[in-house]
Parts: sequence; structure tokens; C-alpha cells
Amino acid sequence: MKTVVISSNTSWYLYNFRKNTILALIKSGYQVIAVSPPDAYSEKLESLGSKHIPINIDQGGTNPLSDIATFLKFVAIYRKQRPDVVLNFTPKNNIYGTLAASLFGAKSVNNIAGLGMVFINEGLTSKIARMLYKISQPKASKIFFQNEDDKLLFQKNKLAPDALADRLPGSGADLSRFQVLPSEDDGVVRFLLIARMLYDKGIGHYVEAARELKAKYGESIEFRLLGFLDVNNPSAVSRIDMDGWVKEGVVNYLGTSDCVEDEIAKVDCMVLPSFYREGVPKSLLEAGAMGKPIITTDNVGCRETVDHEVNGFLCEPKSTDSLVESIDRMYQLSHEARLEMGLKSRVKIENEFDERIVIEKYLDAVQSCL
Repeated sequence: MKTVVISSNTSWYLYNFRKNTILALIKSGYQVIAVSPPDAYSEKLESLGSKHIPINIDQGGTNPLSDIATFLKFVAIYRKQRPDVVLNFTPKNNIYGTLAASLFGAKSVNNIAGLGMVFINEGLTSKIARMLYKISQPKASKIFFQNEDDKLLFQKNKLAPDALADRLPGSGADLSRFQVLPSEDDGVVRFLLIARMLYDKGIGHYVEAARELKAKYGESIEFRLLGFLDVNNPSAVSRIDMDGWVKEGVVNYLGTSDCVEDEIAKVDCMVLPSFYREGVPKSLLEAGAMGKPIITTDNVGCRETVDHEVNGFLCEPKSTDSLVESIDRMYQLSHEARLEMGLKSRVKIENEFDERIVIEKYLDAVQSCL
């Protein structure tokens, strides 16, 4: 039996974003090993039928000793397990996982799901990250990009051979799980932002916009936030900041959820004012699949999900004024007009972002590696 490793910087990511890929690989007759840091989702990965092997990855850290330890752990795991193919997700896995796999003849299939702040900043950390991509990526067998901008950037910086590059429609949306559920027309227009709580995701602009529009419309407009708080990232929103906003009454913080569809169903519009280099944000794909209009930035990865003024609005990155204008426009629409816009989101997701397209491309990639 051929062995496929699937690797990421959290077990949460593998379970929530790659569950159906794991199930498809197992159904196709592969032994699947998940390699990721241990968390509450590690057991859930095993319940799917995969084996889980823990590894420490400091996902937002820049300590070289910590990264060397991660690389050596990958080496130890692959020396023992001898996988045939390794599917890498998230930056450090793409780099260190690929280098380690290459030592034992395993083929790597990498997924560049956005480049974060690596190509926005010009600091030493960014330069080292680019150098590591340049060393590691030519050793991969295939590199999937979630948007054309990242693919072109890799080509321009000569970070990987053009022949390895391929496009995926983000991580796709599970159209059977995320079905159209219209919100109620009860006189309150509700907006939701789902993401890790990072200022780079535009959380600060969202809160400022909420403050301005709550002052204008009062109780007839509501702003919700859902996602991990206090994450290990220089751009993380602190619990103190969040508690302050909630106490002030500008936003409702919903914590985290394994059933995001329940929260998406209750709102009228999904918002993500990110200026981070996204892949294609999963939250926007899932909201679109549920028939919600979308407001997001005209930014790498985000713009892929919206046809401006068709299924939502694109606003300027890092501009609270532009975000306020877009949210105000959405608020002013009739409930029926918002529902109609949302149905166009569903059509777009069905046509361009069905998760089955992604899974088929992965099964093909694994097959061609063997």
C-alpha cells in the first residue's frame, strides 16, 4: 500500500480544510499519515482513518533554532515512515517538509495558499523566507497556487521552475455541506467577518467601520466576528482589544466554531477587508456557497471571490472609508436585492470553486507522482 503524508502547521487546518481530501485518498486505497502539531483536532484526524504523527511548528515564529528543530523532526519522521508522496500545506511545511522528503525520495506536492506578509515586507525575515523557498521548491514535484498573482510572483522571483506550477480554485467549498440558507428579514442587517483575528486581515478597519455605521444606524445594523483570538502572530488582535470593542458595543465576538455554517446562515453579508496576501479565503468561499453577498478588498486572493456589483462589492485595501461605503451600500439594499446578490455568489462558487475540482486535482497529482 502506498503511503501519502498530509502535513500542515495545525491539525485544526487539516481537519477543517482537508478532511474530504483525506477521505478521498483513503477511499482510493492509500495509507494516509497526518503530520501536524497536536491539538484538539488530532484525534478527529485519526477518526477519519488516517494516522497522526505530532510535530512542533512555531507557525509565526522566526527563531532559526526552532525551525532547524522542525526540519530535523520532519527528517526523523520521513526516515521512519518512508512516505511515497507528501502533500504540504502552510509555509514552513512547504519549505522544511519538502527538503526532508527529498532526502528519502518522497515526492512533494505543495500548496501555496497565499504568501502572507513575506512579499509585502522587505525585512531580513522576508529575505530569508524567499531564499528558503528558492532552495526548497525546485525539489517539489508539483506546486499548486490558489491565485494567479502568487503564481506570477513566484515566477518573477524565480522561486520555482515554471513547469511545476499549477492553479487550484483555492481550497474549494464543500457544496453539499454549505447550502443556500437565506437570512430572515427582521429589520436588522447583520455582517460577519470570519478569520484568524489578525490586524492584517483588516479587523481594525472592520471595527472602525462598525463604530461609524452603528453611530449612523443604531440597532438596525450589527457586526459579528468569528475566529481564533490571541494567535501566535505579530499582527494578532489581543483579548484586551476584543473585550474593549465588545464592551463598547461595536462588535459581537462569537469565539470559534466547528459549524461555521450555523453562523453564516444567520447573517446578511460576509465581510473580509484583508490586506494580507491571501490564497483564496475559505470563509468567503463557504459564505458564497451559502448564498451570501460578499464585501472584500480588491486584493490578491480576495478579489477572486467577487464580481464587483454582481455578487458583492470590492473595496480598497487599508481604507476604512472605502469599506464604510461598501457596507453602507449593502445596508441600503432591500432584503430581496441582497438575497438575489447572494444567489449569484452561489452560482459563482458552483462554477469556479467546487471542492470536488480540488480533490480530483490532488488525486491526479498523487497518481502522477507514483
